[in-house]
Amino acid sequence: MSFFGTNTASTAPATPAEKDIEVPEPPTDSISSLAFSPAADYLAVGSWDNNVRLYEVGAGGQTQGKAMFGHQGPVLSVCWNKEGNKVISGGADNAARMFDITNGQSQQVAQHDAPVKVVKWIETPQGGILATGSWDKTVKYWDMRSPTPVATVQLPERCYSMDVQYPLMVVATAERHIQIFNLTNPNTAYKTIISPLKWQTRVVSCFTNSTSSGFAVGSVEGRVAIQYVEEKDSSNNFSFKCHRKDQTPNAKDQSLVYAVNDISFHPVHGTFSTCGSDGTIHFWDKDARTRLKTFEAAPGPISATTFNRNGTIFAYAVSYDWSKGHSGMTPGHPNKLMLHACKDDEVKRRPKK
Repeated sequence: MSFFGTNTASTAPATPAEKDIEVPEPPTDSISSLAFSPAADYLAVGSWDNNVRLYEVGAGGQTQGKAMFGHQGPVLSVCWNKEGNKVISGGADNAARMFDITNGQSQQVAQHDAPVKVVKWIETPQGGILATGSWDKTVKYWDMRSPTPVATVQLPERCYSMDVQYPLMVVATAERHIQIFNLTNPNTAYKTIISPLKWQTRVVSCFTNSTSSGFAVGSVEGRVAIQYVEEKDSSNNFSFKCHRKDQTPNAKDQSLVYAVNDISFHPVHGTFSTCGSDGTIHFWDKDARTRLKTFEAAPGPISATTFNRNGTIFAYAVSYDWSKGHSGMTPGHPNKLMLHACKDDEVKRRPKK
């Protein structure tokens, strides 16, 4: 089932700064979540318009809408299974849904007592499990063949963000709690810490392609912290400021501070991106502690980002990020889905100094 007309595949004209491609027929409301299939260049997009859209991205960046399925409320999170033939989404209707791209069927696969903020697929040696994190202060694990959860884990507060890089799972909640799980023992937190950042956590993202397990945390006040799980690596922990703008030259305490909305790790090089309410995107190398690339992507906030499976395409969403609450949702906010072709010098690690 295609939700677009037949001739919508297009390549938008290049913008002066970047030759990024605008995807035609984006969602009609804020974009909350992006995820590429691990098997092909299919992009799942969750939106506040209650729908998940699937786009196929061609070799030249041209895109085509392939399918769409809905929730009874805003969609807050999307992910794929390992085979790349099922998309799972979580929404403000307190449910998670699974869409099978082989037959076009969608079904409910999880239920909570409050909105499902994050869905993550966990590929274990025993097979695939779905983890759902909710504002009802629980994470639930689901075997897709059963309507009841395999297990329920109580969180200290509402789940705001969650990421998995097996066997590591990190859950960030309200009140700056961060719970670290070793998924070989998934029902009990391996460690619980308070975020090293002083303000509300917006996003957590696990390292890929790293010798030591760890994660990055982004907050509402323009900071990112790099945290390692094990004590022996704690000397490598650090935090840094980003997504800030100086109002007046040379005035250190006069800067405008923006929320860090998403952090995406490159699947090959282990470098990462941050995006913010200030409309900029940065690529970073955590080991060399250096910024690799900055681009002014949009006049409005960047709400979500993701790399494709081999790190050649970087997708980002330009749309309202709710950083100014309900009153900030004024008419005329841009709502765009963009594709950026990654060059090696933007995403490759630098030699350590």
